[in-house]
Amino acid sequence: MAKEIDKGVFPGMQGGPHDHVNAGKAVAFLEALQPEFQTYAKNVIKNAQALCAEMQKLGYKVISDGTDNHLIVVDMTSKGVSGKEAEVAMEKVGISCSRSTIPFDPRKPMDPSGVRLGTAAITTRGFDEEDSREVARIIDRCVKAKDDDAALAKIREEIVALCKKHPLYK
Repeated sequence: MAKEIDKGVFPGMQGGPHDHVNAGKAVAFLEALQPEFQTYAKNVIKNAQALCAEMQKLGYKVISDGTDNHLIVVDMTSKGVSGKEAEVAMEKVGISCSRSTIPFDPRKPMDPSGVRLGTAAITTRGFDEEDSREVARIIDRCVKAKDDDAALAKIREEIVALCKKHPLYK
């Protein structure tokens, strides 16, 4: 059986002497075995659902009409914005997202109709469901102000303040 295991692991999982990657995986696996990880994973999903519900409340179309995992894909065409435009605007204020195609997307893959938003990073910072709803409201204002650099600069200050409320390291 050793040959089959070696084939399954090398080179895809362990190509070359990348011991730092193996160490990182070991730490991640250890963390995933802790009881706190289950709570964290549940909170990631709760935050994604809160973000999703608030985006829908604000008039955005969420692909699949909800989520039961850590991400949502939002169709930005309901706001007259491309996924790329939304991604650029959010990047200016400090919100990380990625443009994303949507089902039957009429736009090209490098300038698609949607964006993908996830909640793992904000959950790691300690954001809760209300914070996730606030992020949705900020995203909405950001998208509406996509061409107004002064407004985006003010929104960025709000993002910084929100992140300071939830520092990475305490």
